[in-house]
Amino acid sequence: MNNKTILQLEGAALFLLTLFSYHTQGFSWWLFAYYFLVPDAALIGYSINNKLGALLYNIFHTKTCPILLYAFAYIQEVPLLTPIAMIWFCHINFDRMLGIGLKEIKGFKFTHLGKIG
Repeated sequence: MNNKTILQLEGAALFLLTLFSYHTQGFSWWLFAYYFLVPDAALIGYSINNKLGALLYNIFHTKTCPILLYAFAYIQEVPLLTPIAMIWFCHINFDRMLGIGLKEIKGFKFTHLGKIG
């Protein structure tokens, strides 16, 4: 088993765990459907150049951001942000499960998990 496959399995496990947690907390599936693809809006950076596209994509596809949002929601008692943080985390792990990693400056298809396609 290679490293990419291991990271894809990790992504799948975290994706399913987050889905299960989201479900058990009773959050709205409409909200989930609405916000699930929002992190991909960062792809707009590719319309300017690969460097900006990779930068924006990577900022919105690192697990640190939704984890910090979740912590902020908990500490500041802003429960509305909790499902959004979980959806964001779920989206990132869905991408990892599919083998889509953080982008390299070379272009959209080049990721830390290898070339897409």
